[in-house]
Amino acid sequence: MGSLLPRDALGYWLSRRGCNDLFLLYCFGETGRPTAWLRARIAERSARIPDLRVRLRERRFGYPAWVPAGFTEDRVLEHAAPTWPVAVAAIGELLDHGVCAEESPWRVHLFRNVSGVPGVDGPGLIVVLQLSHALVDGRGAAAIARALFSESVPRTAAGSGDRAIPFRRTGHMLARISEEIAAESIALSMMPIRVIHTVIRGFGAERARRELAARTARGELPPPPPVHPPTALNRAPAPAAHAVAMLVRTDLRVPGHTVTVVAATAVSLALSRYLSARGAAPAELAVQVPFALPIRKSSPRNNYRDLSIELHTAETDLRRRADRIAATLDARRARARHPLQFAPDRVAAVLPAPMLRHDIASYPTEFVPAALSGHTVLSSVDRGPADLSFAGAPVHFTAGFPALGAVMHLTHGVHGLGDTITVSIHADPEVVDIEDYAAQLDTALSEVVAALRA
Repeated sequence: MGSLLPRDALGYWLSRRGCNDLFLLYCFGETGRPTAWLRARIAERSARIPDLRVRLRERRFGYPAWVPAGFTEDRVLEHAAPTWPVAVAAIGELLDHGVCAEESPWRVHLFRNVSGVPGVDGPGLIVVLQLSHALVDGRGAAAIARALFSESVPRTAAGSGDRAIPFRRTGHMLARISEEIAAESIALSMMPIRVIHTVIRGFGAERARRELAARTARGELPPPPPVHPPTALNRAPAPAAHAVAMLVRTDLRVPGHTVTVVAATAVSLALSRYLSARGAAPAELAVQVPFALPIRKSSPRNNYRDLSIELHTAETDLRRRADRIAATLDARRARARHPLQFAPDRVAAVLPAPMLRHDIASYPTEFVPAALSGHTVLSSVDRGPADLSFAGAPVHFTAGFPALGAVMHLTHGVHGLGDTITVSIHADPEVVDIEDYAAQLDTALSEVVAALRA
């Protein structure tokens, strides 16, 4: 059986403090097929995807492990939502309800015969694939969705690249119990060794930190990002409700600029205007951008770093602002790729499971630091060509909603499928007027595209 790596166990144990699941929305044309037929179709497809045939087993001394699990009817749920606004509101309500990975790390939500869907002639079928963050990151989630909704026979879809979850099928109950006892015994016996390795690697990480600082001072590496005071968007407590909005666009691919930079520039404009109108605009705004790391055999399934990117709101020329955001993003990526940055990961890799679990359980999730690396999140994933279908109906667009927390009450998803890019907003309705902000962001996207194409 395959045990979770510490990075992935972090996502699992954090899910006990608040929902951090991935929600991938795909809009198809309505098929007219009965829901029972669609459920059977998903069951048949998921049986060929190793990542969807597992569940988690918690351990006391070791890290949780993936074990085999079959399909059950409650993996696919149907929700009543006759119109697009009703569906959007219902999707927002879903975002506070995580899967129980010990039962299943995934679930599919269906919204049938939805009228008024952007860019869809006739009724739409909205499919939301919900995945535990212990299973995959954004890149891996897109691979699973592609395997689930591709007409071809699905390849192995793994969390990072093409690495399926390894486990041994052990049919006899006594053999399974013996295997668990053996795994726990090994974890317990290895705990002192792991503690020693943690200390040794901790000293190595400190040496790496000093070397990183020295190389930065010599100009060999870009400097670390500055920190920023919180805004009105960054305050305790964690959200009690969730709201979403989606801006489905076909004009965000601008020659000479990445979609991420186009979206970040628009967020800089919309967010500064939104906060200024409420008398709360800071001197500078910054976003956290997840950055996918190169895949190695030893990589965790959550194989990314969060980069802090300043939005350069003092620059009034949108073309120059976009160029400065792009340059900052390149500098942060270069720093994140440096081998010295991986020293803390090597410490975490040998941390005993009970220590990490205790740290997560005792961490004050309601605490908002006095200095932040970002005021909001901008998660950008290209989900490939628009060649997916479900029960013969073509796909129209995709969307996603990065999780909220006590520090982040507003996040953004940027997800491409073919020529269509959806900019999604996930907000705490007690903190953000999502209709106002969505309108501001839609206007800002048009302004930025026009400026960059001029």
